[in-house]
Amino acid sequence: MVQFLNKSSNPGSGKTVSERMRRKSEARRLDILHAAARVFRRSGVAAAGMREIAEEADLSPGNLYYYFSGKDELLFFCQDRTLDRMLEAAETARASTIPVGDQLRAVIRAHLHYTLDELEGATAHLEIDMLAENLRRGIIDKRDKYELAVRALITKGVKRGEFAPCDAALVARAILGALNWTVRWYRPDGAQSVSAIAEGLANYLVRGIAAHPQETTVPVRAQSGGRK
Repeated sequence: MVQFLNKSSNPGSGKTVSERMRRKSEARRLDILHAAARVFRRSGVAAAGMREIAEEADLSPGNLYYYFSGKDELLFFCQDRTLDRMLEAAETARASTIPVGDQLRAVIRAHLHYTLDELEGATAHLEIDMLAENLRRGIIDKRDKYELAVRALITKGVKRGEFAPCDAALVARAILGALNWTVRWYRPDGAQSVSAIAEGLANYLVRGIAAHPQETTVPVRAQSGGRK
């Protein structure tokens, strides 16, 4: 006799299908995110429209709205995901046993990779004011948490004698300001790769606060005519 299976006879099957659909939807959202980032970089966040993003993602506008309710939500997802990855990089660096200077270099390299190499960063990373207030608050909270993580590394470096005494809050903001500004001038078709820019800036910025600059890592030779 043929037995027909239902959800009660195999309770795990529904969960498996649901998880598979969730992963598929998440992957599609990431594809859309990368398409949107290309549009943001090309047209600017303010000028970019959902129809242009849909075309870039090879979707109809109706299908795009199935995944994102509007540009606000898409921009939020872009910033939120980038900040999550930066926070994870900061925590990984903090938990390592390498010198604090190398921890800070690792955070700087990750920051630039996620905002320049990973397209979901780019200029959209700076456009907080374009978010609705209810979305903006969460992004600001994560940015504050990330700044505190960078500040904590600087404070730890000072306490261990690796960094010269300094105002950790001021230095952290100066470093983050320099890193964030790269999204304004970086061009993918420029002379320097993201890795070269990240390595050069990491060494330059850490050497600037080192207690003994001559003992720090020698910076990678900068190529002329960076990606500007």
